[in-house]
Amino acid sequence: MGELLDVNAGTLRGWIERVEVDSGVRPGTTGEEHAEIARLKKEVAELRRANEILKTASAFFAAAELDRRLS
Repeated sequence: MGELLDVNAGTLRGWIERVEVDSGVRPGTTGEEHAEIARLKKEVAELRRANEILKTASAFFAAAELDRRLS
């Protein structure tokens, strides 16, 4: 079939497997689930960066407060 469409057999097989997973015929992560996982991973990375910034700022202000009290 792939030769008729001038498509590599592996590519065609991948397309078929993706359709089967998305339709629930084959187990696996659907395209929609994959997109949601990618979005959540990005969000987690952003939240971790924000937490690091907040920790650094907190330590900075705590040190400044300590310096102020000791002066």
